[in-house]
Amino acid sequence: MSQSGPCLWTQLPQSSQSPCDRYKHACCSCDGSVYILGGRGSGCLRDFWRYSVVRNEWTELTCTNEAAPEELEEHSMVAHEGFLYVFGGMLDSAYTKCRCALWVFDVAQQKWVNWQGKKSSLETQMPTNRKGHSGVVLGSAMLLYGGLVDIRGSSQEFWSLDFDTMAWSLLTGSSGPGPRHSHSAMVYQDYMYLFGGLKGLREQRDFWQWNSTNDMWTLLRTKSGPSKLMGHSAVAYKDSMLLFGGGESQNSPNNCLWRYSFATQTWQQLATLPGSKPPDKIHHCCTGLGPRYSVGSLYSCSGLQPRLDDKLRPFKNRCFPAPLTFLGSEVAIELQTLSLDKSNGGKGSTKSSDFSNGIERAIGNNLTFENKAFRKQWNTTEEDLLDESDGNIVQHQPDLLLVLGGRPCSIHSPLSLWQMTLSD
Repeated sequence: MSQSGPCLWTQLPQSSQSPCDRYKHACCSCDGSVYILGGRGSGCLRDFWRYSVVRNEWTELTCTNEAAPEELEEHSMVAHEGFLYVFGGMLDSAYTKCRCALWVFDVAQQKWVNWQGKKSSLETQMPTNRKGHSGVVLGSAMLLYGGLVDIRGSSQEFWSLDFDTMAWSLLTGSSGPGPRHSHSAMVYQDYMYLFGGLKGLREQRDFWQWNSTNDMWTLLRTKSGPSKLMGHSAVAYKDSMLLFGGGESQNSPNNCLWRYSFATQTWQQLATLPGSKPPDKIHHCCTGLGPRYSVGSLYSCSGLQPRLDDKLRPFKNRCFPAPLTFLGSEVAIELQTLSLDKSNGGKGSTKSSDFSNGIERAIGNNLTFENKAFRKQWNTTEEDLLDESDGNIVQHQPDLLLVLGGRPCSIHSPLSLWQMTLSD
């Protein structure tokens, strides 16, 4: 893997119709939208929201019917084939109405459903309620690792939920990370990767790989990489893992963004563009959007086709220098010559990608990114507008990493929402 270029961080202002700021919540992407559930603000929250990336709009969803979860914090939420699966995070209370810590949301119907109806047989075993565990999707199963289990402390249990039968199984295999909570986990190909977290009361920086084909854990030893972390997040990006935020303690959030290459087995701390400062965050949520975020992105929800309601057009996703007005006409003309199509002998039409790359070489790191959604004007013939052949709007999503909420937070303010775009 070549060294990554600098990245741009942008805070997305939120309207009053949006979730309040929070931490220890859960989020995931599905069907062209981002879903966020619960967490902690001034108290434990029960609200459930859907975020439209192409509109930058929030919609509050019902979370009050019998199949919906109660107030949750430090829970997990994953997407698979049109359903969201939420596990754990219940408050320890004798008054809770729910004795099972699993909930299922039907994305197409936009409602919580009774997951017991999906079972083919009676459950013989299943994990108890826990907090700070990790939940990922590998194949047709949800994998849960660790978590804080009431007074028993950190758990080292490793569970698998088969989505087809809704049957739980406890995975054993070789000895792995041991008791763990507030760690990160993600999936790449046939492997699950786990980093850091708390082992009892001690922060860790160990890095583990679990092989789904032989149920074996391997400790990955690297010379560099992140320090001890808890409350951080990890997502898959191309052939690598992005790890963001967290801290060595509850009160020491950082804004470091690391990239681990699975090909070279090396870490790289990513730089940011001048004037682009990522937020210090711990106990936040991250989700990746776009083709390069193949796992944990909106494609992982399965083949649901985003509806082109309200006649939204796809994103324009361009990486180019900041406005060139300060350069003068001669320099601007010189930059445009970099965009000539070399396959055409330097003659004829230009390609926007060549133009972007040429300008990037000329200006260096003074990059900005434009990711905008426009409504299609059906009564116009401008070539710039969406053509019917463009098809699925998801194919035009930009590659973005969204960071939602986390500490420090402003309890009475709209949710903190940041986007990160890599320049490579």
